[in-house]
Amino acid sequence: MRKLTVITAAAAAVGTIVTGCAQPQPDSAASAPSASSVALDRYYRQPVSWAACADEQLEASGSECATVDVPLDYRDPQGATIELAISRMASTDPDSRRGIILTNPGGPGGRGLGMPANLREGMTPDVSDAYDVIGMDTRGLGNSTPLDCGLTDMTWFRATGADRSGFDENVRRASKAADLCWDKYPDVLPHINTANIARDLDVIRAALGEEKASYFGWSYGTVLGATYSQMFPERIDRLVLDSAADPAKYGIEMFRDMGPANEKAIDDFAAWAAPRHAEYGLGATPQRVRAGIEQLIADAGTTPIRTGQFALDDHTLPFVLYFNATSDTDNAAFAEVLVQLRQLAAGKQVTPTPKLDGLLQAMFHPESGTGLDYASTLAILCGDRRMPSDPEWYWQHTERARADQPIFGSVHNTITPCAFWRGEPIEQVEIGNDTPTLQVQSLGDTRTTYEEGLGMHRAMRGSRLVTVPGRTHAVFPDYPNDCARDAVNDYLRDGTLPGEDVVCEA
Repeated sequence: MRKLTVITAAAAAVGTIVTGCAQPQPDSAASAPSASSVALDRYYRQPVSWAACADEQLEASGSECATVDVPLDYRDPQGATIELAISRMASTDPDSRRGIILTNPGGPGGRGLGMPANLREGMTPDVSDAYDVIGMDTRGLGNSTPLDCGLTDMTWFRATGADRSGFDENVRRASKAADLCWDKYPDVLPHINTANIARDLDVIRAALGEEKASYFGWSYGTVLGATYSQMFPERIDRLVLDSAADPAKYGIEMFRDMGPANEKAIDDFAAWAAPRHAEYGLGATPQRVRAGIEQLIADAGTTPIRTGQFALDDHTLPFVLYFNATSDTDNAAFAEVLVQLRQLAAGKQVTPTPKLDGLLQAMFHPESGTGLDYASTLAILCGDRRMPSDPEWYWQHTERARADQPIFGSVHNTITPCAFWRGEPIEQVEIGNDTPTLQVQSLGDTRTTYEEGLGMHRAMRGSRLVTVPGRTHAVFPDYPNDCARDAVNDYLRDGTLPGEDVVCEA
């Protein structure tokens, strides 16, 4: 999923939205339902004061920070307001400045204030000269009037285990998570959704004094970018969608698509690890590597793997494997995690690597500030799309997936808190437009699969698709493929899309 922290990866899993837009209002108040441009004028014309960031890492990166006010409910712009935290990496040459790039790192629920510094790492100097890169914690997360439902574990990616009792426990946990959020935020949750976040983007654009804005999004951020282009087409300058979801499959179908992709990632990793058996001891053949991973999960169901305050069993261990299989550039790190897990299972004293420790924190302390705000993830996703409410629906799909997906079938088919979400989606923005767009997608993406990306490519009819070999999620700027990196920089610099879709070499 994302890049700045190990948990950023987690967020990547989700994103899209569907709707029918309200009639655009004059000036910058476009698509704000039942609100006049006059009522929203104070938000669009508010001053923005940049200052040093309170966060040391952001400040060290050269980022500046500010806040922007937006209405909680765009249908009642004179009612309650919320504060959004934004960041900026300013143009390195104001004389060459073209405008701003709005960004989102995915999730939903990924904190975005650090994303501008990350993107800058892959920009050529002339592209850095041209843009102020703007980050944002979206409404309800991080430093933007955050939600805190009191969630104590990651109910979403909890595998069912071997039998029905584990599934029934997932049902209980998912229902409890939904109740905790709705009992605490009944007046806020109906307004945490992608359509309103797109409206927030447009307020930020106008408050920064820009007629148009470019946009760059990873994962769920591609859904947000496509939604923004659907609702505010006249405000888009250049649009980059990296690792896109299929707008038509957003929700549980997108999660189910991840299962086969993650099983293949395990097979790919096993093929990498087998020739390195002397180094890692994971198995001399791909079959033995996979069998060892499956056995580790089965054994954890009987004797949980303990490290510090945490205990990994057959319900929680697949989560760790899920987030280690994201990129083929992380095979060595994944192997090290597996070695540590086997040592811990044997009763040895081991200090977890930072990557393993981060995943444990995300699984067992999902609102601890590790990079993914789980309550915000639920609020956005469950507010965007209604999912099946009958537990039997999930159980049947889980049972059918076990044969072909022995590790991840129950992870990606189990019930989620969205099944118990009380509010109906406020609106759904149906994606389908001709906005010129550069789309970048990895063939082996395990979060938003390549087939998902093709769905976005079809919906964004003016897009050009850059296909990247290998397995990764969020290609630019970190994945080592010069073809993809050049395509993004060339488009942001010149504004000209490739004449046809591009397939990069490895």
